[in-house]
Amino acid sequence: MNMKIISGYLQFLRKSHHYTQEDLARKLDISRQAVSKWETGTTIPDLEVLLKISRLYNVTINEILEPNIQPQRIMDFEQISTIPEDELREMLKEFDMNSLVIALMGASPETNRLCEKLFPDVDFEMMRNNIGRVKLETVEEMQNQIIAMVNLRSADREI
Repeated sequence: MNMKIISGYLQFLRKSHHYTQEDLARKLDISRQAVSKWETGTTIPDLEVLLKISRLYNVTINEILEPNIQPQRIMDFEQISTIPEDELREMLKEFDMNSLVIALMGASPETNRLCEKLFPDVDFEMMRNNIGRVKLETVEEMQNQIIAMVNLRSADREI
């Protein structure tokens, strides 16, 4: 469960239904500040509110907590190189550097060089050495989270 993806998905759902944070707060009988906290990833809604949200948007609670983001922009981690560098840097900043380094463990040398260029102050080699061995499933999960965030941001821009 990735808080950044959940918060982005909650924001995407709200915007795709043309609600302001205030509108959503009224519909759920909560404060606008609570909605803001979900959308910034500070907190997630409690179970009762998740149920209200799922009914409002006609999605399951599981879909909210583990969103299945449809490819809008990229389908594969290597495709991050197709994103303009400034935009990619901003998206990748949403992840801690350890997560990015783990994702890069399964990436091509070109993709690694791109990320090293985007974050010149980060010692990727030292971080890789400190992290050590990582299961392939963990690498794939980190890559999938980054893919989901890229696609979520892309879908969000289309609203």
